Amino acid sequence: MTTMNALASAEAHALAEDAADPLASFRDEFHIPENADGSDQAYFCGNSLGLQPRATRQALIDELEDWQTLAVEAHFNAKHPWMPYHEFVREDLAAVVGALPHEVVAMNSLTTNLHLMMVSFYRPTTERPAILIEKHAFPSDRYAVESQIRFHGYDPASALIEIEGDQADGTISDAAIQRVLDEQGARIALVLLAGVQYRTGQAFDLRAITEAAHRKGCIVGFDLAHAAGNLAVRLHDSQCDFAVWCSYKYLNSGPGAVGGCFVHERHARTERPRFAGWWGHDQDSRFRMGPDFAPMPGADGWQLSNPPILALAPLRVSLAIFRRAGMDALRRKSVALTGYFETLLRERLDRVLEIATPREPERRGCQLSLRVRGGREDGRALFDHLNAIGIVVDWREPDVIRAAPTPLYNRRMDCLRFVTAVESWALRS
Repeated sequence: MTTMNALASAEAHALAEDAADPLASFRDEFHIPENADGSDQAYFCGNSLGLQPRATRQALIDELEDWQTLAVEAHFNAKHPWMPYHEFVREDLAAVVGALPHEVVAMNSLTTNLHLMMVSFYRPTTERPAILIEKHAFPSDRYAVESQIRFHGYDPASALIEIEGDQADGTISDAAIQRVLDEQGARIALVLLAGVQYRTGQAFDLRAITEAAHRKGCIVGFDLAHAAGNLAVRLHDSQCDFAVWCSYKYLNSGPGAVGGCFVHERHARTERPRFAGWWGHDQDSRFRMGPDFAPMPGADGWQLSNPPILALAPLRVSLAIFRRAGMDALRRKSVALTGYFETLLRERLDRVLEIATPREPERRGCQLSLRVRGGREDGRALFDHLNAIGIVVDWREPDVIRAAPTPLYNRRMDCLRFVTAVESWALRS
């Protein structure tokens, strides 16, 4: 355990590194939750709900005032006119996920978008009915996939293929994915994996998976719930067919925020079936109110309804912060900050905590998934203790504490505070 002199030295080092951080000022653009004594919490839960940007309140007030004073005319005359509102986030959103602007659209929620994508891109046949997912995919993804399989008249018992973690920490090797594709690729209609696995924090190589799956004739989609705003995912270059994500985690757009969708440009004018709505109709003829659906090219063609203005305003604010920070710079800080956190954990808490997330920076984002070596009950006790003292983490059954030092607002001092708090808890336990 750490002596007082060592702790003082560690604090001095962390403070110096934080002061030298070129992105340090972005923390001031967020509301940091406070403890009862007015001190900042150490917030490690951006992987579950990102913090509120300070500019969000005024952005919402502006929309409410335009609604109040302009009413229907705000569609054309608001500070940010409502008719094309989703276009105001397009370029910044594309930059965050590494796409061309016409390949992305902000709309709906993640699971809704996943269903809409599967309507178009999961087209099972008797010879090729299966969907490949990870064994412990986020439940909503599994429910959506299973329901789509049943909707098409197939049995998930044979048409749902789940790839199990084959490594000691429960993560999935590239070889395991290739092995499943080699063995069952001819049966797989759709490969649907996470960008970052929600429980282990493992990041997948989107391009390698896409190339391997396309060689077997499979369509490829990704759930980027834990990757968008966390990794430089480069969707266009990955060549994947589609991707979906939420915006309330790393994208800091508020609880239940509007989600996002990517459709690769090679499908921009696809004849694939889709569920259609009027906002996906060609905008030049949309208000002629004709009976025949003519989709917008690109991801816009999958829209159903008018853009939700009050939901898009926080996303517009957050994406403007990402634009100024730059995704590459944020990723560099993330690698350094998470590496610092990991080093502290391994050097000072190896007897207390096990890290389930891969060690290689390219195989993870900023989340580290931790297990207490004493087992689930000790893990739950530590989780409760940390949250009680203002160190905010989250818990995923059966035994994982997730801690994510996000680069926009977390610091090395947050990481050091986490480690010293666990050390104190371990001494008393």
